[in-house]
Amino acid sequence: MDRIVQLGSDIVTLWSKYSNSYLTGMWKTISLAVICTLVGCIIGFLCGILQTIPSTKKDNIIKRFFVGLIKVLVRIYVEVFRGTPMILQAVFIYYGLPYFTNNLMRFDSVWLAAFVIVSINTGAYMAESVRGGILSIDIGQNEGAKAIGMTHFQTMLYVVLPQALRNIMPQIGNNLIINIKDTSVMFIIGFAELFAAHKAVAGATYLYFPSATIEMVAYLTMTLASSFLLRWLENRMDGHDSYDLATKDTLAHTSGMVRYPKNVKTDAKSQLKERSR
Repeated sequence: MDRIVQLGSDIVTLWSKYSNSYLTGMWKTISLAVICTLVGCIIGFLCGILQTIPSTKKDNIIKRFFVGLIKVLVRIYVEVFRGTPMILQAVFIYYGLPYFTNNLMRFDSVWLAAFVIVSINTGAYMAESVRGGILSIDIGQNEGAKAIGMTHFQTMLYVVLPQALRNIMPQIGNNLIINIKDTSVMFIIGFAELFAAHKAVAGATYLYFPSATIEMVAYLTMTLASSFLLRWLENRMDGHDSYDLATKDTLAHTSGMVRYPKNVKTDAKSQLKERSR
């Protein structure tokens, strides 16, 4: 019990003195995670479209060669960045580029380097999620779009991707939460996010565990808030529970094929009462 009281006292002391450091670290963490998740989704959508470009034996050899080459390059990108830890990717990109180019290619901004690393890592994961979301859409919708003269890009943009987006929303949320936690490895390149703030405070006060407790609560707060927000967004995308297709078939109303929202039923009853008067 004494230890718990001491822990609470140490936490209060650290927060009263270093709250600005923790809050600044939280802001840098959440902003980097959100921006990189959005950019990673764009990269994933582009890779998903490229991976699903149709190519048959009837196509000319030049098209088949370039389509095959694009798919191979996308596959290499996905496998490399999914199969290696983000902390090593940060080392190779931030320190490796200047090493191999004799400082011709380097990042002068640590934030820009962290942005590029987290974005391309997220894009690799999102590429497979988008590909799965695209394949989950009924093939008949692709055939119908082609039947009215739409290109592959138009079919993806206007028919398939809007539906695939809803299907992969849970995975997008999952990647956002992962990015909130995994941005902690960016301390390896000197990016001052929440974990770096914790290390600085612990190094100055030698109160490592109380500082780690504050950090854990901060990460949990950010991930829970993100989860609730994304769940609300999913519900908004699902629409109203009483939504149903409109129909002009008068027999459908009597057969029970059409359901109306409660407010529509109430309005209809009030209109009938007014007419009877």
